[in-house]
Amino acid sequence: MNLPSDYPYDIYRGFERVLIAQNRIENALEVAEQGRFRAINNLLVTHLAVTSKLQHISVTPSIDKIQQIAKVQNSTLVQYSLLYDANQMYQLSRFALRSDRTYAYAEALFIWVIQPTGEISFRQVNLKHFWRQNLFLASVVRNLREFPKVSHPEKTENKSNNLWQQLYQLLIEPIADLLPKEPLSRIIFIPQDFLFLVPFSALQDSTGTYLIEKYLIRTAPSIQILDISNRNRKQEKTREKIPLLPALIVGNPAMPSIYLQFDEPPVPLPNLPRAEKEAKIVAKLLGSKALIGTRATKKTVMQQMKTAKVIHLATHGLLDYLEELSAAIALAPSCEDDGFLRLSEIMAAKLNAELTVISACDTSRGKIWGDGVALLSQAFIAAGVSSLILSLWASPDTPVDFLMSKFYTNLLQSGDKALSLRNAMLATMQQYPAPRNWAAFTLIGEAD
Repeated sequence: MNLPSDYPYDIYRGFERVLIAQNRIENALEVAEQGRFRAINNLLVTHLAVTSKLQHISVTPSIDKIQQIAKVQNSTLVQYSLLYDANQMYQLSRFALRSDRTYAYAEALFIWVIQPTGEISFRQVNLKHFWRQNLFLASVVRNLREFPKVSHPEKTENKSNNLWQQLYQLLIEPIADLLPKEPLSRIIFIPQDFLFLVPFSALQDSTGTYLIEKYLIRTAPSIQILDISNRNRKQEKTREKIPLLPALIVGNPAMPSIYLQFDEPPVPLPNLPRAEKEAKIVAKLLGSKALIGTRATKKTVMQQMKTAKVIHLATHGLLDYLEELSAAIALAPSCEDDGFLRLSEIMAAKLNAELTVISACDTSRGKIWGDGVALLSQAFIAAGVSSLILSLWASPDTPVDFLMSKFYTNLLQSGDKALSLRNAMLATMQQYPAPRNWAAFTLIGEAD
């Protein structure tokens, strides 16, 4: 299926409804994939003035191509599409109100499950049914994201567990019978909108079992991006076994300032002493040196990024701030620049990194849109990175140091990023059971 290139991406979702009503499941999947890929690409090009390296890629993936990607990834793909109440969306768009209220009107959820064998299944969730139980998908996601910031988290764990189970009920239960039965099977979730902010690893069934205890989990902004990340990996694998050096490791740079409101003076981002400790731990494990404080300037970082095999940035990743910084990474400012590494600069780079880790992302001031996660991941993969690990919130100090130490130790031994992250999460879970301590990190792109 192919729609004109100038169609607003919401038109794609309307077309999905029509095709599903006609029981044209595979055509609807093609349209859904076309719409999400075009939406992210258009946001990069139009709103952020970024010349996307992805423009030449077909935005009309065939079912054959989608099935081939699932086979190559040897993973079960789970693609979500959110559909909204048309009347409420019209009112919000009429008055140019792009707010969290928009997502309160998510009324339906389309889910496609693509098996490595090529079999495609479809399930539909009527979210309005849950409205009567005062259960709103966007509200559950928002409430979960508040827990890492509470003053007395031990008092909220029971409520938090209930929210993890509510998300499981909404997102996983409708397709549970379609998911692999074999332990350590690979699943790739392709979210949409605020679902990018969901830590799928921590979704919990009624028995108290987390998804990460069953599966190797990754996410991706679109199915086509998986094809690109795989090509990035293949280019690397044509050489000898890739070492994890040279490594670019940044921790707690001297923080730049940001405008939180257009009519107020800029304020510096808060220092991250925990991130400095994390960077030093990672540097020691990899036999490298970390760039700390004023040494972590944008110029220095961009120079070293070009040759780095591992890029570890323990600093603020700004997701969904003001439009100018819809996704940016905070580095030390200098007389030459303001210290923000923007999407345009990331996409213009030619990177050869096997792995990029962005830790200590500060999304607490951001809205619940999820654009930043998709944009940042798509930008790094377009630049040549095969895998990205991104934190969805700033985890407590001690658990994240423990998790990162376990992750890199595992990675040095196995070379499998998905398995290394899973094992690190499980080890951290044993020491620090609450999901806020171990579930913030999501792996995007390739598994190994």
